[in-house]
Amino acid sequence: MKVVILAGGFGTRISEYTKSIPKPMIKIKGKPILVHIMKHYYKFGFDDFYIALGYKGGIIKQYFKNNKYPWKINLIDTGLTTMTGGRIRRLKKYLKDNTFLLTYGDGLSNVDINALVNFHNKKKKLITLTAVRPPARFGAIKIKGNYVKYFKEKSQIDEGWINGGFFVVEPKFLDLIKGDGTFLEKEPLEKATKKNQLVAYRHFGIWQCLDTKRDIELIKNVYKKLK
Repeated sequence: MKVVILAGGFGTRISEYTKSIPKPMIKIKGKPILVHIMKHYYKFGFDDFYIALGYKGGIIKQYFKNNKYPWKINLIDTGLTTMTGGRIRRLKKYLKDNTFLLTYGDGLSNVDINALVNFHNKKKKLITLTAVRPPARFGAIKIKGNYVKYFKEKSQIDEGWINGGFFVVEPKFLDLIKGDGTFLEKEPLEKATKKNQLVAYRHFGIWQCLDTKRDIELIKNVYKKLK
């Protein structure tokens, strides 16, 4: 089964790092986060990767030219300003025949990929996403008048479910993507939802994305737990 990793965005919210390198190349313990993601899939036997390149894609190409790994890597330019859905659509010729895996190039997790695939196969829908609870950032309080009536220290359980990436996708889902300007997270997933073709695999384990400078230390701590 092919694994698509979206690695072409500008990473503007972490521009301190992405002025010089694409976000998936930010290093965690000496290796780009992109490599850690690939290692995770490889652990479950998936070794055929399609990396959707865009912003500073040449840096990713150069890295894999100089560093060899025991898996197949296809580095494909999908446009500088193409959105997430558009990048996937540009890979259609590689993905049109079989179910494939998809994730973002900025998130680490210990999600069981085989269990995820089995779940998808049982549900028989167009697309499965991995739902996660984001690490809580703030405590919760409720105020009545000037009095605090409820106080609870920050807890992951208080957070709602969000899209954590780690998708399993049927080729027909690609028909819901119009063009380069399409965000995966907008029209395609919204349409799939309305058609009752989007299901969520709940992941209760480790997950962390690299979205802002603050997340650098968080994701380093997550990596320690994954070891």
